[in-house]
Amino acid sequence: MKFIEVQQVLDAEVVSGIECIDREVFAVCGSDLMSDVLAFTKESTLLLTGLTNIQVIRTAEMSDLVGIVFVRGKRPGPELIKLADIKSIPLLVTKHSLYESCGRLYQKGMKSCLKMGDEP
Repeated sequence: MKFIEVQQVLDAEVVSGIECIDREVFAVCGSDLMSDVLAFTKESTLLLTGLTNIQVIRTAEMSDLVGIVFVRGKRPGPELIKLADIKSIPLLVTKHSLYESCGRLYQKGMKSCLKMGDEP
């Protein structure tokens, strides 16, 4: 699924990274625990989170995430947006909850962020 399709499915606003809207998203991770994101995600994963601190960008960079969606209408601050621009990490904001956002993407066929062999 393309990042622009994620935007449409989640009724989301592009906050940063409009130039990356054609990126391919292969998996989704919904988490507020950045340690879990680091431990369990694979490349080209989209992160859905309610956290709006700078560590989210650092985690996305280290994990080669394709982008970040902030849920529940939470908006990142200017420092976070600036760093995301520098690192070419697109940002979306949706009014939907983490649960509903993950469910909407799951219904459209998106896969889990778990690395192969990690699934229970």
